[in-house]
Amino acid sequence: MTTAPHLPNIRGWMRLGTALRFTAASALLVIGGVVGARAYTAWRYSAAIFSPEGAPERRVALVFGAGLQRDGRPTAVLYDRVAAAVALYQSGKVDKLLMSGDNRFVEYNEPAAMRATAIELGVPAEDIVLDYAGRRTYDSCYRARAIFGVTDVLLVTQAFHLPRALFICESLGLKAVGVASDLRPYRRSSQTIWAARELVATAAAVWDVYISRPLPVLGDPEPIE
Repeated sequence: MTTAPHLPNIRGWMRLGTALRFTAASALLVIGGVVGARAYTAWRYSAAIFSPEGAPERRVALVFGAGLQRDGRPTAVLYDRVAAAVALYQSGKVDKLLMSGDNRFVEYNEPAAMRATAIELGVPAEDIVLDYAGRRTYDSCYRARAIFGVTDVLLVTQAFHLPRALFICESLGLKAVGVASDLRPYRRSSQTIWAARELVATAAAVWDVYISRPLPVLGDPEPIE
């Protein structure tokens, strides 16, 4: 008596194929959404981005943190943001600089380092305002309005970051235009990393604005005079 050859579980393979197709389609939708969000914001806000020389006048410039070196000094990217903001101040285009960065740890103080750099470059201390809870772009924009009473502002950061920052500000009811602080050639490897990061960060910003609506660290109002 011979035994019939074992036949594969056809239904099981069909279910597996359906699951794989669903997973692939879902992945494509996610990737499309991530890329689409970045492409849309880059297109939508391109006309609202200026050089320091071509920027319009506003009372306040919001300067975003961008990391410190091991010795506590600003990274090259952060230094350029501060330097661009100082140029705006010295040309009379802004009256106050709002330095927003991370200070969750005693040994890590972005706003203080930004302030020290701005003073070294000639800005009076009384015209510098520090936001120690600007842990993310969303937090910095939210707190600029909620804590510091800013309603119309120049955003100072590199061009790759500005579309997302402008999108967040507009979504939070803050009138803003961007000032690109690309004051030197940056390494190609760094630019590649920033571009990849912005894909994810822009999608996360859309989630924050329309879905999760997180509250940053808040406190008593400190309107900029």
